[in-house]
Amino acid sequence: MNLKQRIEEAFERGQSGGTADEDRGLLRTFMAELNAGRARAAQKTEGVWTVNAWVKKGILLGFRLGGLTDYSVNGRFVFYDKDTFPLKTISIRDGVRIVPGGSSIRDGAYIGRNVTCMPPMYVNVGAYVDDGTMIDSHALVGSCAQVGRRVHISAGSQIGGVLEPIGSLPVIIEDDVLIGGNCGVYEGTVIGAGAVIGAGTVITGSTPVYDLVHDRILSRTGDGPLTIPPNAVIIPGTRPIQTGPGREKGLSVCTPILIKYRDEKTDRSVQLEDILR
Repeated sequence: MNLKQRIEEAFERGQSGGTADEDRGLLRTFMAELNAGRARAAQKTEGVWTVNAWVKKGILLGFRLGGLTDYSVNGRFVFYDKDTFPLKTISIRDGVRIVPGGSSIRDGAYIGRNVTCMPPMYVNVGAYVDDGTMIDSHALVGSCAQVGRRVHISAGSQIGGVLEPIGSLPVIIEDDVLIGGNCGVYEGTVIGAGAVIGAGTVITGSTPVYDLVHDRILSRTGDGPLTIPPNAVIIPGTRPIQTGPGREKGLSVCTPILIKYRDEKTDRSVQLEDILR
């Protein structure tokens, strides 16, 4: 029986309380696969991102099996969490740059080589952060989020995860994306390779994105994700409310705007980020 089948069986059994040695042994094997990047909450096959629900079940199994334990440091920095989810163990051989100042990476997150972690930042269980990415100060990479190579997640930005519902696709950030400061990218969103998300932009799977280049509205179709095209440049904007009291009062709502696609000027701005890596 392979790991996927064993995780699904253990999850369906509904065992709780952290007393099942067999399930805890299975969980240790599963967490090793997450840490090595061999098990992922989502993967791209023939150009389409699909969710691996069994991976989410494995993480939820870990919460079910775990008991509260004391992770405090020297009795002064007090932390309590499930004993199944300690901090991730990283050594100098992993080639990850973790700048001093209070960052945390939970066990079960994959961190590629030459990733830079600026303090304080946080990466949750099930996240996948590929080679050469920078996670800036006060940034969050949520549980099960998938982040590609050479991505810059700027200060104060949040990449949502989506652990539950189990069948929902987590947030996907493809290669060479720049996420500006104080952005939020949340459930049901795929940011295509090379895209630039301008500072302060908030995108969710239910957010309509106005593409001014092609005079269209980007939105999710059915259960599929909202997909931002590769190399798109997105900035925050507003649109007026067209009906009811909102219209009468002249109110507007926030909406992202696809203002252009990357050009030489954009590339020069992004290349400045490489100096920091």
